[in-house]
Amino acid sequence: MPTSLHDTFSRLVTRDNRRTEAEIQADVRQFILDAPFELEEDDLSLVQLESQLGDRRRIDVEVGATVIEVKRDLRSERVRRDAEVQLAGYVGLRADQTGLRYVGILTDGTGWYCYHLVDQELRQVSDLSLEAGDIERLVVWLEGVLATTHGLVPTADAIEARLGSTSSAYLLDRATISAIYQRNRHEPSVIMKRTLWARLLTSALGTQFDDSDDLFIEHTLLVNSAEIIAHAVLGLHPETITPVALLGGERFDESGIYGVVEPDFFDWVVEIEEGRVFVRTLSRRLARFDWSAVEQDVLKVLYESIIGAETRKRLGEYYTPDWLAHIVIEASISEPLTQRVLDAACGSGTFLFHAIRRYVAAAEDAGMTVSEQINGVTRHVIGMDLHPVAVTLARVTYLLAIGRDRLINPERSTIQIPVYLGDSLQWQEQSRDLWSAGNLTIHADDNRELVPSELRFPDALLDDAARFDELVNELANRAANRRPGSAIPSLNSVFQRLAVPQQHRAVVEGTFRTMCRLHDEGRDHIWGYYVRNLARPMWLAREANRVDVLVGNPPWLAYRNMTDDMQLAFRRMSEARGLWAGGELATQQDLAGLFAVRACELYLRNGGSFGLVLPNTAIDRDHYAGFRSGRFGDATVGMAIAFSSPWDLRRIRPHFFPRASSVVFGVRADGRPRSMPEEAEIWTGRLPAPNAHWEQASIALVRTGGRLRRNGTLSRSPYAAAFSQGPNFSPHFMFNVEHQPTTTLGIPAGRTAIRSCRSIHEKRPWRSLDGLSGVVESEFVRPSYNGDSVFPYRAAGSTLVVLPCGRNGPLSEDQIELSPGLHQWWNRAKALWEENKSTDGMSLMQRINYQSGLAKQFPIPEIKVVYNRAGMHLVAAKITDRRAVIANGLYWASVRTGTEADFLCTILNAPVTTDLARPLMSYGKDERDIHKHVWELPIPPFDETNPVHVRLAELGAAAEQIAASFAIDPNLHFAATRRHIRQLIEATPEGREINDLVYELIS
Repeated sequence: MPTSLHDTFSRLVTRDNRRTEAEIQADVRQFILDAPFELEEDDLSLVQLESQLGDRRRIDVEVGATVIEVKRDLRSERVRRDAEVQLAGYVGLRADQTGLRYVGILTDGTGWYCYHLVDQELRQVSDLSLEAGDIERLVVWLEGVLATTHGLVPTADAIEARLGSTSSAYLLDRATISAIYQRNRHEPSVIMKRTLWARLLTSALGTQFDDSDDLFIEHTLLVNSAEIIAHAVLGLHPETITPVALLGGERFDESGIYGVVEPDFFDWVVEIEEGRVFVRTLSRRLARFDWSAVEQDVLKVLYESIIGAETRKRLGEYYTPDWLAHIVIEASISEPLTQRVLDAACGSGTFLFHAIRRYVAAAEDAGMTVSEQINGVTRHVIGMDLHPVAVTLARVTYLLAIGRDRLINPERSTIQIPVYLGDSLQWQEQSRDLWSAGNLTIHADDNRELVPSELRFPDALLDDAARFDELVNELANRAANRRPGSAIPSLNSVFQRLAVPQQHRAVVEGTFRTMCRLHDEGRDHIWGYYVRNLARPMWLAREANRVDVLVGNPPWLAYRNMTDDMQLAFRRMSEARGLWAGGELATQQDLAGLFAVRACELYLRNGGSFGLVLPNTAIDRDHYAGFRSGRFGDATVGMAIAFSSPWDLRRIRPHFFPRASSVVFGVRADGRPRSMPEEAEIWTGRLPAPNAHWEQASIALVRTGGRLRRNGTLSRSPYAAAFSQGPNFSPHFMFNVEHQPTTTLGIPAGRTAIRSCRSIHEKRPWRSLDGLSGVVESEFVRPSYNGDSVFPYRAAGSTLVVLPCGRNGPLSEDQIELSPGLHQWWNRAKALWEENKSTDGMSLMQRINYQSGLAKQFPIPEIKVVYNRAGMHLVAAKITDRRAVIANGLYWASVRTGTEADFLCTILNAPVTTDLARPLMSYGKDERDIHKHVWELPIPPFDETNPVHVRLAELGAAAEQIAASFAIDPNLHFAATRRHIRQLIEATPEGREINDLVYELIS
């Protein structure tokens, strides 16, 4: 950046009481001119306005559709409030005069505040506080607001900085579209589209789907952005296209490219005048980038930069890294020019991208023309997903994979992008019911009719995908463009152009009349969109139309996160196919296995093959035993799979999914099942980046043959049933306490003065509430151990909790009332709980005693063994305090003797135990969710007559003394303390002998 720009910036961020507003204003103007915003002197001007009162006011700086008001010092609340009122008048007047969406900026050079206008009031959407050296932050922030730069390269970093969820551009757009939605949310069309959107995502994502306006708004913004980018990718200039044409895909229709941009759930924006203004502004903002050389990774980056990490985690939306999709496609497709390929859960289209590139590379080698390449690839590579945002991204990705040069080639014919919105799993198992009398019948169900209207299409028309989709588009467009109540237009020209056979025309004309009637009643909405997308999955499921290869990454939705109805359907479908594990394994099951079997059952021809990315549990855990068998019950009418060796990816770092993964391969072999072999290809290595390209990943990764260690039955060790997890004492401040000083008057014996102990980890709304304090009977204030309190062979640092528990466990309300101090504390806690709890319906006692997690600790046993619920290493210790309770973060069990406790602690603390248990764990950042997975190791019950058991107990007692000699630094993080104690013990002869003996015992 030029020296003058740095000099100007230095003056701006240096507060100097001697500087005037005019000097700051001049520096703001100069900074904007010198910064890389592609502005000339004429782009900034002083604008003189006449107010309604007749006085003459000046806008300090106006750039494009941005008004900047400069003040000498905005740290005064009064000055800032007055300036906001002044700025609101300027912004409102310029918006009225130009018809554009104007935004406002207040600044004193150091603080920058961005606003948009809602109902004639300014609302702040972004701010920036500058220090020396923050020049790049200011440039990016201002560029996002001004949107004047062009030719930006759309790298991942640039998109994150300029379009991501923390950028000024995104915050402005998000605030604007949110305000538009709130003002128009009760419009019938908006209600309809939001309802259908929610219905689809509930089916796809279960309870992880948050049916909220915020998510609908985020999806609207993302899809609108993706559709605008789709135009730019092909060299169109979206800022020059009307909003209705832009989101309706009219330019694509004119170019003979169908199925990319079309009326959908998210085009409600252009039905509203202020929404059309917003789309024009959004187009201008996105046009800052040069999208002509973009790669498919960008769409994933765009999605992940707009939809926050927590939202994506809740929705289970983690897309496959580029390198993995590339190599799975390479391994799964042997004859790209002849094999029809389907990704039935295509997400943003990563697998489709690589399948298309593999096809066109083979087609070029075979000397095929561009027209033949495009016609061939759209018949051979197909995508489907139930998530409307994913489908939009995948369609644009499909175009990117075909390549701009092929798309603009004058020899190409019309193109129908074969990516469909549909229920791949077909939860209702009613696909055959949609076919009657040779017709596909779709109910136009918007809950407005007692008997839903039916849209019928002759079965034979679906054989030609491009013709069918063009027919549906014609019907939908003609119904929507016709004047309500007018005569039904003739379809003769459509029939003739699309060569619709005479015997099918009457059925199509009947459907068109229904669509016209729905339009007259204000109910046409997006039925054409529904028909086109629903029909193709049903058509693909017919035996004659099944594909040769299935690829992809099916949804990993956990059983516990499914809706009640989905759980019932999942269990019914799983039981019918021999996939239901049941019992304690039920909650560990997920959708991936059923999806894989169902996709093979519906869409894969007999003899066809598949390569699917699945959770690593699919290749070695108990609850996938039915899946690995290759036999799937009567429901599949003899459908079977002959598995080949899978890929085990759990040892690759850094992790690229929230759970360990694998790739499973096989062939549909009806009547000839072959169970999944224990031989597997083991992948190890460290990637340069999680989403690296295969060229980079292939250098970093090592692939070797190996054997899988499969679990036989759940919980091999008899100790599994003995261990329970401690309860969650939450809300934290109601139970976790600390002593507080008494007054000069003192307190009676047997009572303790306490107050809430707060934590930085408290969540809303609890963290914003005031803590509790009081004087409580001492018998109800107990030591508590949690995950941070336990080290190898040693428990230390217990905390205090106040609990309504006596010697035998939780007290009744009548019993609590007998102790005034506890009664007062408990009543205040209960009142806060009832006022602020979620809608789960639990009382406060039910909360802390969930699944009897508290009650089962009483009467408190003499000796307990505890170990950590999660962590990079297992740690275990004895607890002998007869008053102490165990909290969430630890598993505990009572044992008969101290010798047995030493035996167990020795096994659990041995480094080899962690190594052996790690492959059995799920992981977040790494394999660290220990839970009861350790008991799947063959840890035997203590036998006092077994000399190895006795020796391990002796060594454990010695290790406990070594651990006790370590001076714990309270200022050191507990994980570091654990590491130091572990290293201290491992360096001793006892530590080395422990590891050797434990390995021999349980390996």
